[in-house]
Amino acid sequence: MNCYPEYGPTPRRKSRAVRVGEVVVGGGAPIVVQSMTNTDTADVAATVQQVAELARAGSEIVRVTVNNNEAAAAVPHIRERLEAMDIRVPLVGDFHFNGHRLLARHPECAEALAKLRINPGNVGRGSKRDEQFASMIEFACRYDKPVRIGVNWGSLDPELLARMMDENARLPEPQDAAVVTRRALVASALDSAAQAGQLGLASDRIVLSCKVSGVQDLIAVYRELAARCDHALHLGLTEAGMGSKGIVASAAALAVLLQEGIGDTIRASLTPEPGGERTREVIVAQEILQSMGLRSFAPMVIACPGCGRTTSTYFQELADRIQRYLRAQMPLWRREYPGVEEMHVAVMGCVVNGPGESKHANVGISLPGSGENPVAPVYVDGVKTVTLKGENIASEFQGIVERYVIENYSKQPAASPAPRAARDAEHA
Repeated sequence: MNCYPEYGPTPRRKSRAVRVGEVVVGGGAPIVVQSMTNTDTADVAATVQQVAELARAGSEIVRVTVNNNEAAAAVPHIRERLEAMDIRVPLVGDFHFNGHRLLARHPECAEALAKLRINPGNVGRGSKRDEQFASMIEFACRYDKPVRIGVNWGSLDPELLARMMDENARLPEPQDAAVVTRRALVASALDSAAQAGQLGLASDRIVLSCKVSGVQDLIAVYRELAARCDHALHLGLTEAGMGSKGIVASAAALAVLLQEGIGDTIRASLTPEPGGERTREVIVAQEILQSMGLRSFAPMVIACPGCGRTTSTYFQELADRIQRYLRAQMPLWRREYPGVEEMHVAVMGCVVNGPGESKHANVGISLPGSGENPVAPVYVDGVKTVTLKGENIASEFQGIVERYVIENYSKQPAASPAPRAARDAEHA
C-alpha cells in the first residue's frame, strides 16, 4: 500500500512467532487486531453474541474475562457455540487474582482457551506470588497454551515498585518517580518472562505487554521493552478513554511505536459511549493500521471535509452510506473477492478537488457542490465513465462500486485493478 517506500515505517523489529490458535503473532506475521468482550462471561448467550460481533468486525483474537467459577465453566460452552456458528476466532482467558484456582477446578476451561493472560502484579502477594504464578505457567505448559504476561501500571507489583523506588532514593542523583515506575513495568514483564521460561514455558509461547494510560509513557516503556527482548509484543494504551479522546490517544501512541517497527498485535482499549457498539474498538485498531499502510481490512473511503462550496449535506450522507455499505459487505467480500480491502473509493463534495481526487481512486464521484449544475461525474481507474443525475445518484453510485468489486476482485483470473501508485503517476 505504501506508494513511497523511502518514507515508510522502520522495518519490523524481529520477534519470536507465537501461535494463538490459528493466528500467528510476531515473527514477521501481519500485525494482529484483537479486542475484549465486556459481557458477563457466565452469560453464555450474550458473550457468544458479542464475540461473534467482534469477530465479524475483524477482531482476529478476542479476550474474555474469567473471574469466577461460573465464568470458567461457561468458556467451553462459549467455544462450542461459536464453532457451531463457524466462528473460529481464538479466545483468550483474562485471569486476575484467582486464575490458579479456577484452572485447577475447570481444566476444560484451559482446554477451550487459545491463550492465557496473566497479570504478574495481582497474581499473588508475598510468598504466594511465585507459587501462584508458577501454577498458572504449569497449566499453560500442561495444555500447551501460550501466555500473555500483561503488566499494567494500575496493578503493578507494589513490592517490586517499592524496592526499585528505595534503590533509586539511595542514588547520588535519583531519577524522577515516573521514570522509576516505567522501569519497574519493564522489569516486571522481563522478570516474569524469565521465570516462566525457567518453569518450562518456551519463548515462542510468550507475549509481553506493559500497558499505561499516558501516550508518552507508553512510547518510552515499549521502546525499552523492545530493546531488551525478542518476545512478541502486545500494544495498547490502557484506559484510553471515550470518544474522540480515546481514539486520538490510542492512535497517537500506537502510531509512533508502529512506525518504529515495534508491535505485533494491538488493541484500542476504548470506553464505549452509552449505547455505543463494542466493535468500535476493532474498527479503530484496523483504521490505525490501514491509515499507516501496514495492513488493509476494508476499502478505504476518501472524502473531503466540506467547505462553503458544499453547504449541502448530500455528499456527507453519500460518504457515510458508502462507508457503511463497504464494511457491511466485508464478511462476504473477504471470502469471495480477495484483495478488495485494497480498493479506494472517493466521495468528493465539489469541483475544486473532486475530479482530481476521484481520478486517483479505483472508483470516485465528484458531486457538484452548492449552486452548481446537479451532475456528478464518476471515474473508474482514472477514466470518466458516466455522469449521474437526479434523485438516484446514491444508489446508482453504489451499484457502480459493487460492479467494480465483482469485475476486478473475483477469485477467477481477471485483470487486476491498477495499483494506486501507478494511477497517481499516470494522472500527475
